[in-house]
Amino acid sequence: MTTHGITTDVSLAAEILRSGGIIGLPTETVYGLAALVQHENAVHRIFDTKGRPRNHPLIIHVSSLEEAKKWGVFNGTAIALASAFWPGPLTLLVPRTSLVPDWVTGGRETVALRIPSHPMARLLLQKVSDGVVAPSANKFGKVSPTTAEHVLADLGDEVDLILDGGACEVGVESTIVECTDSFQILRPGKIASDDIQHVVGRDLSSTTGPSRAPGMLDSHYAPIAKVLIVDTLEEAEELLKSTATSSSCRILHFDDATVYAEHLYSELRDADINRFDVVIAVRATSEGIGPAINDRLAKAAAGR
Repeated sequence: MTTHGITTDVSLAAEILRSGGIIGLPTETVYGLAALVQHENAVHRIFDTKGRPRNHPLIIHVSSLEEAKKWGVFNGTAIALASAFWPGPLTLLVPRTSLVPDWVTGGRETVALRIPSHPMARLLLQKVSDGVVAPSANKFGKVSPTTAEHVLADLGDEVDLILDGGACEVGVESTIVECTDSFQILRPGKIASDDIQHVVGRDLSSTTGPSRAPGMLDSHYAPIAKVLIVDTLEEAEELLKSTATSSSCRILHFDDATVYAEHLYSELRDADINRFDVVIAVRATSEGIGPAINDRLAKAAAGR
């Protein structure tokens, strides 16, 4: 298939998906590497392009709650959360229907579903009128892309087309909530636990059990640079003084958690571009999107 580079032509993107291709897709969270759910070869190509394990499940993106119900079985909790937060940065893990193929779920009996709020993604989903898988458009385990240029830098001509929808508004992946017999946050995101509990009127359980959704691995979202995490800017500045004698270092910190999330992945990428050995990252607040930032930092620092 011919590589078309970066474009804003949503109709061309829909045509490529329908013909079995893969594209870079902007969402409000991060850019995804998209294929139609039922195109098995295209989905396998996503795994191969990313270097992603085949048993690591994918999120299906749809255009409406009615469409989502074709793929998943929604209990009252899932309906309440979908009604409150869709379209938006929330993914629901629910029992799958018989329509969902094993190559999407890694053979699991649950499926992850989301309606993105990015206008370009929504228009594309309406045009293809089908479910679209879209894990982050980067090599597996590395820093997620938040611009079309990031996708091009990571994947180049391995992707058939990249839709340019500008920089991602949220900047970190969606919150994932399990809505089965268990009610847990499997991956923190912009939609915070307090907001979720307020809508449902029940407490979330602590996250337990094996990896069953994207982003649950201990090590992920990692730059080449070593990531060190501290609690305060003052600690970061002291560590910079002691570390800079042997390594090139930089501090990563924003007072505003929303701004921190929006720029997190770009800053980690810039550290690699500028050949920093160490990134000293200051933890974000424990409120709002802060836990999502801290989760991504912890995974970026893991195993290093």
